[in-house]
Amino acid sequence: MTDFLDWSNAYGGPYGSGLIRQTPEDFVVEEVLPFSPSGDGEHLFLFIEKRGENTEYVARQLSKFTGVLARDIGYAGLKDRHAVTRQWFSLWLPGKSNPDWQYWDQANITLIDTARHHKKLRRGVLIGNKFNLIVRQWEGDVEKTETLLKAIAKTGIANYYGEQRFGHDGKNIEKARLLFQGKSFNRNQRSLYLSAARSFLFNGILARRIELNNWNQIVLGDVLQFDGSNSFFQTDTIERDMAVRVAGLEVHPTGCLWGRGEVLVQAESLRIEQAVLRQHVELKEGLEAMGLQLGRRAFRVRVEGLSWDFVDAKTLTLSFFLPAGSYATALLKEIIVVRN
Repeated sequence: MTDFLDWSNAYGGPYGSGLIRQTPEDFVVEEVLPFSPSGDGEHLFLFIEKRGENTEYVARQLSKFTGVLARDIGYAGLKDRHAVTRQWFSLWLPGKSNPDWQYWDQANITLIDTARHHKKLRRGVLIGNKFNLIVRQWEGDVEKTETLLKAIAKTGIANYYGEQRFGHDGKNIEKARLLFQGKSFNRNQRSLYLSAARSFLFNGILARRIELNNWNQIVLGDVLQFDGSNSFFQTDTIERDMAVRVAGLEVHPTGCLWGRGEVLVQAESLRIEQAVLRQHVELKEGLEAMGLQLGRRAFRVRVEGLSWDFVDAKTLTLSFFLPAGSYATALLKEIIVVRN
């Protein structure tokens, strides 16, 4: 990973190194929706396992096989190509019977289940993802790594955007700068580069809070987020009760997703954010000029159901659940240095 994307780790590690994604089966992801299909309706939901293919490719193959237009195919999120992933798709079939899946012949795309539902599956409509990962040729300190994993299970991880958000060698940040300088890109590219620029600034602020050892504590003037919610509130004092709630992972400090709008943080929290933003004025002003609205993101995220096993001296397995919008690579960066 490019040095300028090498943000600070929260727990002092990693204490080991290894190889990931040696085969797609080393990185298994399963999507969890917030509802179960109703069983009736114009939309056919498909639970699909794909191996070595990206989500958009699967959507195109479904369109070709069923004749359903691309705009009428839904999915909740994009899943990595270099993995085995299980996710839901929806097809709009008003007044039509289900396709005959016995003729579906895709070596790397397997249909697991189908069900009818009354609404299209929309982007972002998911609770999160289950992960089962294998680290091969692991080397390091077992005792320190297990102590670190226990800390993560108890107190969560720094909620960094994963390196995949920034493209190979951080090229999406370079493209964002070109966009802000007036270069023309198509709609999807613009969205990708704008997201990368906002994520880069957020990660920088989070890294600075880690360096100051207060990423998981209240700083005067913070905006806090309720765990598992999109609700935020301001703090202009540091009360003991709220500090206890933060320590208990009930609420989390947040950082800005830069854009136009009212800057809610104050005092020391504001000074920390502004110091980082001043280092990247071109990105900051570019996002403002593009009309993006200011948002917030929690600095910390729970890791549910974290378990691990040193299968042998060279193999580490990990299983865990992360809510939507959080990255398995953010957990991995705390645990291992990924070797090429």
